[in-house]
Amino acid sequence: MLQKEIVLRAIERRNPPRVPIHYCNRDLEASDTFTVGWNAAAGFAPHVQGESEWGFVWHSMDNTMGQPSAHPLADWGRLADYTPPDPFAPGRLEHLPSALDENKNRFTRFAVGISGFNIATFIRGYEAFLMDLYEAPERAERVLDMVYGFENGLIAQLEHVPADCVVFGDDWGTQRGLMIQPALFRAVFKPRYVDQFARIHAQGKKVWFHTCGNVWDIIGDLLDAGVDVLELLQPDIFGVERLADAFGGKVCFCCSVDHQRRAISGTRDEIFSYTRLLRDQLGRYNGGFIGYIEDYASLGMSEQNYQWIRQAFHSLEPYPTFAG
Repeated sequence: MLQKEIVLRAIERRNPPRVPIHYCNRDLEASDTFTVGWNAAAGFAPHVQGESEWGFVWHSMDNTMGQPSAHPLADWGRLADYTPPDPFAPGRLEHLPSALDENKNRFTRFAVGISGFNIATFIRGYEAFLMDLYEAPERAERVLDMVYGFENGLIAQLEHVPADCVVFGDDWGTQRGLMIQPALFRAVFKPRYVDQFARIHAQGKKVWFHTCGNVWDIIGDLLDAGVDVLELLQPDIFGVERLADAFGGKVCFCCSVDHQRRAISGTRDEIFSYTRLLRDQLGRYNGGFIGYIEDYASLGMSEQNYQWIRQAFHSLEPYPTFAG
């Protein structure tokens, strides 16, 4: 069975023969998935190192992904002179056909990248954008129109592109809860997701959504909006059994050995036990679970723990009989 079919069976909960595995940043040849994103527009030349087409500047720190600065609309008076990137610009997607054809046996993912709410805060500035949501919603809507307009422009061009899914990265949680009130999320953001995900489903593609932090209050909303794969890299923040009991069988989870705990400090036995827990709880609905592997040396993951995580996930195959 092709890797593509194994992943699809897990997502659709159709008894995959084993747990499919998604690799993020290393050993990609072992991944059941293949990921490709969009390129900078032809001719784009940053004014300073790390500058994006949106105008914010990305600073990497200590081998982590870093953080943005130089928010282009920190001064709202600059709106009239601000032009967001064009999703239809030459050079944006010309590389897709060959990249996807070379990996057609794997489950192919078109990555929007960091998206939605997160990009809006990068453009306006985190505090300013949150204040806009409450005190000047027309400003927040203008920024969101730019962001979702760009993303939906990319999506429109995928209609005849044979990617299997579209991937978003929109972190919504702190360690304790959502960054905004759930009611505000439902009023402002959920309708945009509903529209966006419907565009993807109309093309016959899946929606793969990554979000970090304690987003328990909106998991149901994300599923309502149309998320097919929910990527959560801190499953301990919810409780694996709690996730399975509340949302198992309603979505496919893509989860790692918890990146803040066991992946960093766990013993071999703890890591192997944890991957079995993920499989047996989240994947007990005739599927519904994809393993996630990422080298997180920047957070203190040792090479030994990375290799144990690899061994543990791969040792889960063949998949046992599902209980769901």
